[in-house]
Amino acid sequence: MRVALVHDYLMQGMRGAERVLAVFRDLYPDASIYTLLYDPEKMGEATTGWDIRTSFLQRLPGAKRFHRKLFPLMPLAVERLDLRNYDLIISASSAWVKNVQPAPRAIHICYCYSPARFLWHWSEEYIHSLRAGPIARSLIRATLPGLRRWDKRSTRRVTDFVAISQAVQERIRRYFERDSVIIYPPVDTDRFQPVDGHEDYFLIVSNLNPYKRVDLAIEAFNRLKLPLIVVGRGPEYQRLQSLAGPTVQLLGWREDEEVTELVARCRAFVMPQEEDFGIAPLEAQSAGRPVIASAAGGALETIVDGQTGLLFAQQTPEALCAAVDRFGEMEFAPQACRANALRFGVERFKGQFGDFVDEVYRQRQRR
Repeated sequence: MRVALVHDYLMQGMRGAERVLAVFRDLYPDASIYTLLYDPEKMGEATTGWDIRTSFLQRLPGAKRFHRKLFPLMPLAVERLDLRNYDLIISASSAWVKNVQPAPRAIHICYCYSPARFLWHWSEEYIHSLRAGPIARSLIRATLPGLRRWDKRSTRRVTDFVAISQAVQERIRRYFERDSVIIYPPVDTDRFQPVDGHEDYFLIVSNLNPYKRVDLAIEAFNRLKLPLIVVGRGPEYQRLQSLAGPTVQLLGWREDEEVTELVARCRAFVMPQEEDFGIAPLEAQSAGRPVIASAAGGALETIVDGQTGLLFAQQTPEALCAAVDRFGEMEFAPQACRANALRFGVERFKGQFGDFVDEVYRQRQRR
């Protein structure tokens, strides 16, 4: 069976979605990998030896730098990816590539991180984050209805949807009117292990996009005058740096080894945003560290409130400050945190996803 893996972009290092793609490649080592844009320098050695094939956008001057402003071209780029020679297509997508055109008899399984935020439930926030002028914002806003119609219509090309959480499953049903099964993403519980003792800092590891709400956490820790370390880069980096008080450090991106050490020795991991699933807080729990998180999205499925972390109901600095104060009065067992994370391990994912593909293939054969 000829297999293609399709991923939105490979341009910002090995984050959560890219690590999931690496697990897919372990499952299908001979698969070709299609993506809209690829930056070998940013991806580093992690993708060395991968058979990576890109869209025509790769050849456009400045495309890698300004890809967030190229979304009017994305439907054309996706549909021109040539997948005619593949029997099984696995698209892992939070944006565009679920809309690829497979061969008529091919099986197309979409592992859906979420329907595109910028088209559906987060469109106004996305337009604002582009920092474009009022005319440009109006033009972008005018394209959204057509893109939504195309996005929904193109989901007919997907044989089966797999959602990463209950929150994403509900969005797939609401926006695409499609059913899905849930298979939680894989967490590298071998890499993140408990160590003896911890230090006093709180930790965020995140791409610095507006929806990550790192600004909320910085404001809270400025008020609390407690140490917060932020690891990550993104379009919000300079603004967040200007907000940071004396107890807040923004380190930019760090090598995996340093991040692993920072996670293992933090007092607690902080997740102020609503995540579709949230691999990073499970990595922290795998290292025996509790999580303080917004009570929304994937956190409701991955954090045991009061046992492996604390959930705060309102996405405000005041609510986060109150949660940190409560956290200081409680104790969390590292063994309980790690036991919870082990439910989401890599081998569990490989078994569940492989079994699902086999079942889809058997159903196709029967038909």
